[in-house]
Amino acid sequence: MTDSTEPASSSPSSAERAARAAAAMRAAEAAAGALDGPRDEDPAPPPEPARGARDGLRALGELFAATGVPAPLAARAAARLGPDAADRLRADPWRLLAVPGVRPPQADHFARAVLGPDAGPGDVRRGRALVLHLLMEAARGGHTVTPAAEVVSALERARVPDPRRAVEAALEEAEVLSLTEEPEFGDDAFDEDAEPEEPEEMLGAARWALAEEAAAEGFQRLTLTAAPLLGDAAVKGLRDGLPEDRSLALTAALRTGVSVLRGAPDGVAAAVLGIAGAAAGEGLRTAVAAPTDRAAADLAAPEGVAVTSLHRLLEPRDDPAAAPGAVVYARGERSPLDLDLLFVTDAAALDVELCAVLAEACPDGAHLVLCAEPGAAPPAGPGRPLDDLEASETVPVVTLDAAPPAGPLDVLAEAVRGGDLAAVDAPGREVVIVPAADPGEAVHRAVQLVTDSIPRALGIPVEDVQVVAPAAGGPAGTGALNAALKARLNPGPGAFGGMDPGDRVVVAAPLPCAAVGETGAVTGGGPGGLDVEFPAGPAVVSPADASRLRHGWAVTVAQARGTRRPGVVAVMPPEGLSRPLVATAFGLARRHLSVVQAAGPALARAVREDGAAPRRTRLATLVTQ
Repeated sequence: MTDSTEPASSSPSSAERAARAAAAMRAAEAAAGALDGPRDEDPAPPPEPARGARDGLRALGELFAATGVPAPLAARAAARLGPDAADRLRADPWRLLAVPGVRPPQADHFARAVLGPDAGPGDVRRGRALVLHLLMEAARGGHTVTPAAEVVSALERARVPDPRRAVEAALEEAEVLSLTEEPEFGDDAFDEDAEPEEPEEMLGAARWALAEEAAAEGFQRLTLTAAPLLGDAAVKGLRDGLPEDRSLALTAALRTGVSVLRGAPDGVAAAVLGIAGAAAGEGLRTAVAAPTDRAAADLAAPEGVAVTSLHRLLEPRDDPAAAPGAVVYARGERSPLDLDLLFVTDAAALDVELCAVLAEACPDGAHLVLCAEPGAAPPAGPGRPLDDLEASETVPVVTLDAAPPAGPLDVLAEAVRGGDLAAVDAPGREVVIVPAADPGEAVHRAVQLVTDSIPRALGIPVEDVQVVAPAAGGPAGTGALNAALKARLNPGPGAFGGMDPGDRVVVAAPLPCAAVGETGAVTGGGPGGLDVEFPAGPAVVSPADASRLRHGWAVTVAQARGTRRPGVVAVMPPEGLSRPLVATAFGLARRHLSVVQAAGPALARAVREDGAAPRRTRLATLVTQ
């Protein structure tokens, strides 16, 4: 690399199994939206809500004013708890913990203001809410389950007099599930004198635990109902002339119900489109699903192959019965996809909930191919379905041979995936390192790159440049970056709930009209919502849904993944780095990558040591049962 400053939810069937069951619905409502986008970057206030919502928001505002809660929290609380949020909070003030960003001391203060002397540390409502809060905090770290002993210890530190009773209260409300983790067999498992290990009790928020079980059941069903999609002679004909790795990938896709395909993004895309086109040519109903509509548009669809976003393929729809913050998909067990073969790109980004929806939407006998880079970053939401599926050794895994690097960007990406932050020769300034001494300078450099250096020196227009950072919060996070970029690119008063026409926005939590990570441009707004031009066309984002949008000149790596851009500015602070995250960020660039290096030696160390935090999940075990 060259040092320079120039240029610088659930489908109908899974809802039946879980969220629409009365008890599980309470869990979903409590958890809804808790993982929707970065909580340390406050969303812009939504446009003026409809009348019913206005009444609820007014009641909530009055309650918060009387209890000393900051007024800006009202919109978030209403979005999470629904129009009757004020009544629900009066009955159980600790429900405030379901609102992202609220901490236990704040909920305790609110409870004392609402209940007076009746609000004590032993209140069963407090203990129940703390159990779910602890599990949701664990889910933010990617865990779908947590040892019960850890939860009990945390409750003791929170001065809950009877932690076991608090756990039982959460279990009684079905907001939490108790799950038994059987011990693994070790070398001494058959020693006659060895004491058998006791099964470990695990706790999981119902929303994620049930989704993980549904995903496992879906994978098992697809494996058991699969039959070869084509006869041996046809498969042999399609394999003729293919290199061995592509031949193996084609065979796995056509002969097994679920398979995994790993490789560099360009290699995977070429293999997928080639196999999909060949399958369609044999009369198979075939589709390729990308993370976003923008990513799908970058794929050249072979004749007879549907190429779209996974979100759009599953047909999201509005459902008044859905929990706040949830998206319901029309495709599911009762209305499966009309497909024989489905490829999903960047499948490492699927959390357990979306993975469950996907598996249930595939009909019996369909073949599902999940594609990703080796060592890809885990999903932003809980779980690690693709890695767990591979670890279960129940499905074939094909890794494409590495092609010779096509240029400096490929050289760098391959080196990072291998654990080396290598210097690369970039005569065409495909890769540029921009040092920054502190977060403030990092933000300044990023703005300079986007608005001046890259368009002027490389001819890449501003609209084709995407800034990415590890997280939303912090002095060099996407919140600070977007504030600086808006001030330079589209200053304005925030006329429509903090947004102005011309603002770039990103979907931070799924919308009926767009997937997480989709970017668009605000064209207007009013009482009916925000007018946004997305890659698939114009849409009106309702006032209730507008809080799921963020300014999108800068996005988190988790939001950006799977959608490549001609130019990328990767801002690297010292916090939150890991090899998978860095590899994902650097791999987003098609023509040019500027790395704003504000991490010092922490960047090379993160790449060398991996740094990805482990996740506690159950899918690998569930698939084998």
